[in-house]
Amino acid sequence: MPETTRELLTSSGWKDLPFNVFRDGVTIHWIKPFDGDSPGVALLKYAAGASVPRHRHEGLETILVLEGTQSDEAGDYAKGTYIVNAAGTEHSVWSDTGCVVLIQWDRPVTILEG
Repeated sequence: MPETTRELLTSSGWKDLPFNVFRDGVTIHWIKPFDGDSPGVALLKYAAGASVPRHRHEGLETILVLEGTQSDEAGDYAKGTYIVNAAGTEHSVWSDTGCVVLIQWDRPVTILEG
């Protein structure tokens, strides 16, 4: 990750980065898109009430909550929480209040519903 990206993440400078539509109510800023050989890294911004439908992890996924609270069937994850979802696991994700997460996927997920 370039030094400027690290600085943006730790100083809240990410708030000024451009985000694009990812899903309804969820926007994305790619830090490093998937290239077939290495993981994708991005910021996801959930509007209050936004969700991602049930999906299966085809590779390891790690998440760091930067702002707000992200939730899944296992619980609520507040700012500063680090989440690890192993390959083969399934869940849906939502945020009642809105949140921003730093996410890294080894491989894209498979959407199972919605």
